[in-house]
Amino acid sequence: MAVPPRGRVSSGKAQPAAPAAPSTSCAALAPPPRPAMAAYEAAVPPRPACAYTSCYCEENVWKLCDYIRSQHRYPLEEFYAVFISNDRRMIPLWKQKSGHGDEPVVWDYHVILLHVSSGKQNFIYDLDTVLPFPCPFDVYSVEAFRLDDSLRPEFHRKIRMVRADLYLKTFASDRSHMKDANGKWQKPPPTYPCIETADSKMNLDEFISMNPKVGWGSVFPLPDFVHRFGRQTDYSYSLEGQ
Repeated sequence: MAVPPRGRVSSGKAQPAAPAAPSTSCAALAPPPRPAMAAYEAAVPPRPACAYTSCYCEENVWKLCDYIRSQHRYPLEEFYAVFISNDRRMIPLWKQKSGHGDEPVVWDYHVILLHVSSGKQNFIYDLDTVLPFPCPFDVYSVEAFRLDDSLRPEFHRKIRMVRADLYLKTFASDRSHMKDANGKWQKPPPTYPCIETADSKMNLDEFISMNPKVGWGSVFPLPDFVHRFGRQTDYSYSLEGQ
């Protein structure tokens, strides 16, 4: 993904004044319980031990998939590479390490890993977030995705979801998208060799594209993705500082 601009993404809508809060007890002000993560065993090592190169999220996720395949701890078919983009390639995400405060980072695309767990909730693996790693799906949705309804239409997000086994077989990148017009790297590339297949040395655009007629996997709007894989909980607490 390219080096992102930063800043607020306006909804273009006037925000109504908040109604006065009714008097309530201290017990009523208590936050809802946070979902427990103790029962879930992470599929990959702690974040610092994972293969990671800034601004090469597609390769970071490929490496996570490759690690999961090698360990046989979970069935590989439970995992999906998730590309986030749109037709304009302008997608805001919150709680990113390259962000500042509560302002979003606007990427041209981003890639995360989804674990469709056999447990009570699904999990997101994002090496670029300040949220927990892994992060419960609903927490990531509330904190990092937020709502398309609050954004201008040109910032609405779409999802391309590709099974991890298929991603490992088909993805290829020569990293040329990270070079400027003079052939210089915008960000240093990974130190390991480029990922390629017998059929391709570079097909990244086919994964970033949100045209369902090209590439691999399934494409749908972000709200459909959240509805399908979230638990539809109503909590919206902050994980600031965790």
